Amino acid sequence: MRRALANGLLVTVSVVICLLVAEVATRWIDGHSLAELRLPEAKGSIGLDTTARHLDSVPRAAGVDRAWFYIPPPPLPNRSQRSPWTEGAASADPFAQADFRTDFKPPDYFKAWNAAFVGDPCASSFFSGAPGRLIVFDPPSGQRRPIYRYLPDTTTPLGLVTNQFGFRGPPVDFKRRPDTVRIVLVGASTTAEAHATAYSGAEMLHHWLGLWAAANHPGLEFEVINAGREAVVSSDIEAIVRQEVLPLRPDLVLYYEGANQFELKPLVRDLPALPSGDHRQGWQEFVAGWLHEASGWSALARRARALFGMTEVTEGGVEPPKPDYTLQWPRSVDEADPDIASPDLPVNLPIIVADLDRMRKQLAEAGSELAVASFMWLAHDGMVLDPLRNRLIYDYLNVRHFPFRYRDIARLAAFQNRVFAKYAATRGVPFIDIVRHMPLDPDLFADAIHNTQPGINLRAWIVLQQIVPIIEARLASGAWPRSPPPAQPDSHLAFGVEPRLITVDCTPSPVASPGDSRDSRG
Repeated sequence: MRRALANGLLVTVSVVICLLVAEVATRWIDGHSLAELRLPEAKGSIGLDTTARHLDSVPRAAGVDRAWFYIPPPPLPNRSQRSPWTEGAASADPFAQADFRTDFKPPDYFKAWNAAFVGDPCASSFFSGAPGRLIVFDPPSGQRRPIYRYLPDTTTPLGLVTNQFGFRGPPVDFKRRPDTVRIVLVGASTTAEAHATAYSGAEMLHHWLGLWAAANHPGLEFEVINAGREAVVSSDIEAIVRQEVLPLRPDLVLYYEGANQFELKPLVRDLPALPSGDHRQGWQEFVAGWLHEASGWSALARRARALFGMTEVTEGGVEPPKPDYTLQWPRSVDEADPDIASPDLPVNLPIIVADLDRMRKQLAEAGSELAVASFMWLAHDGMVLDPLRNRLIYDYLNVRHFPFRYRDIARLAAFQNRVFAKYAATRGVPFIDIVRHMPLDPDLFADAIHNTQPGINLRAWIVLQQIVPIIEARLASGAWPRSPPPAQPDSHLAFGVEPRLITVDCTPSPVASPGDSRDSRG
């Protein structure tokens, strides 16, 4: 028995060493710094060659030290938090039992879904694929948005660490402490970041603002809360702000999103037929999904991800030929100087602008501010991608967004940011222009919108430089830090009801005997 254990340990150690050597070799071949190789939360430098070559192109705000970029945040104190939700998963392991014939995937198991949105799980092709059980929460007033929350006080098997409110990141007191400025980031997956990444942009920004305060305003503290979550749209984000963020009385809420409602199809009348779908088997889809998460921090995973590509990369990594189509720009919309009140704005911008207005007004009533950021798309005419390192970017643009050309994606992305900038100017809210300073370097991107850890770090650094002058102005005017609001119960209605577990059994009911009206569904 002892010999078998020793042999098993030897094999395990050998495999780990081989993987580490392969990771180091892949980073060297791909031109990345070996310092980028680290497990999540490991101590040490976060100085990365990928970002170092761009660092000095970002103008630094007064009082910001360049050396801070290379100082990592402290480990999350709530990582590996024991949770009844993850412990209860043992009897219905989502990795073992998730049905890949449905859209419900392992990450979806570790979410609390809005019960009003779920309705009857068996009436939904999505929720009927849940592995026997589903975690739900009962929303205030029965509202269907947001469609889900992250589980509170949980470290999931996928690497996501949440606090007591279900926000990604460290614990935060419900009541803001004196001499503290509270900033909340809202958005979708590009705010939440891939669950396997070591640090989100919010955690980097929190860390650097703490260093800035210690050097320039001793006694001042900052909290940066990440209220982002993947796959949501502006109406979900508005509900998150209203139900979950407002009770925390933030000083500033920064909106960063521009992908989940970015639809070009309504602009094309002669849209070519889509190519045949992906025919990967369930196990391949699971592995590809895991590699998608891991590619945010592992060069080896990015290489392996190329094995699951959906198309052949063109020679040299150039944009593949696309079928012809005509982009019909709305006649009533001035592309150079858009009227943000126009109902004809493309890519769902009328809905987004209306949701931004609701957020802005609700925040203003609570003495808080809304800020809007430009949204980064990696797409431009003539872009060349490395067939291996940048395969996920290539697939994102040429498969997920087929048949649209790079230049049309870039055109609509630039227009969207023009609307965001004009919204900020006309509504008198701060505009954080990330796109102006974010390099078009594919090595900073996991796909066309999501960043690798080096890209996350650089994007947060760009935000830092533009948010520091805003903070300085508010401090000088006496607007910040605000006195904490009157005591409120931390069991606010948005968080006061714990998630609950429901059984999902969508097997067909047996034919009932006459007079038997029982429902066999669990």
